[in-house]
Amino acid sequence: MPRDKPTALWRSIHDTLRDDIAAGRYAPGDRLPTEAALAARFGVNRHTVRRALAALTEAGTIRTRRGAGAFVAHRPADYPLGRRVRFHEALRAAGRLPAKEILAIETRTADPGEAAALGLAQGAQVHVCDGISQADGVPVALFRACFPAARLPGLPEALARLRSVTAALREAGIPDYTRASTRLTATAASPTQALHLALPPGAPLLRTLSVNVDPDGTPVEYGRTWFAGDRMTLTLTDD
Repeated sequence: MPRDKPTALWRSIHDTLRDDIAAGRYAPGDRLPTEAALAARFGVNRHTVRRALAALTEAGTIRTRRGAGAFVAHRPADYPLGRRVRFHEALRAAGRLPAKEILAIETRTADPGEAAALGLAQGAQVHVCDGISQADGVPVALFRACFPAARLPGLPEALARLRSVTAALREAGIPDYTRASTRLTATAASPTQALHLALPPGAPLLRTLSVNVDPDGTPVEYGRTWFAGDRMTLTLTDD
C-alpha cells in the first residue's frame, strides 16, 4: 500500500472493505471492526480509516450509530448481463427482494440515438418509461426504457398497471424478447441521479446501453440503466 499517497490509502481501504462486504465476509447488519482495529489492520492512522468509512457511508454501504460503530447496510446485488436475463428474476434468484418505482411514462419524438437503436425513421414516436429499481428496499439503479409507439400503442397503460416490461410486452403480443447488444461504461452521478439513488453527486455509476429484440430480431426496447457502483455487481453471461 503506497504510503506517499494519502488519498490512495483511504481509497484502498474503502475498496477492500467494500469487497469484503460484497464477498459476504460481513453480512447486512454486521458490525465492522472498530476504527482502532481497522487502523491496526491496514497500518494507518484512524483519520485515514475514518475517511474510508465516511465514503462507504455516503454510498449507503454502511451506516453508523454514535457510540455503537459502523454496520453493514446492505450487500451489493449480483446481476448477470445475458441474452435472457430479467431484472426481477435475477434478483430473486440471488435471494434479494426486487421492486420497481416508475417515475414517469410519456410518448414523444425519438431522439436520433433512440431512433437508430430501434430502427425507426426520423420523427417517429416512442414510449419512454423512467424509473428506479430496488433490491431489499435500497435503490440500486435508474432506468430509461424506450419502445416503438406505433407498434405498441397500448404499452404505456400496461406498464403503469403491471410495472413489468416483460408482462407489458407479453400483453402487447410480444411473448418473448432477448438482448441483442449491451454496452457498458463508467460515469459519475449527476445531482438528480444522486438524489434518486441516495448517493453523493459525482458517485461512480455503471451505465448500460442495451437493445432488446423480439423472436424475429426486430428491436422492441432500447434501454439505458445507471447502476450504483457500490450496490451492484454486474456479470457478463452467455445465457
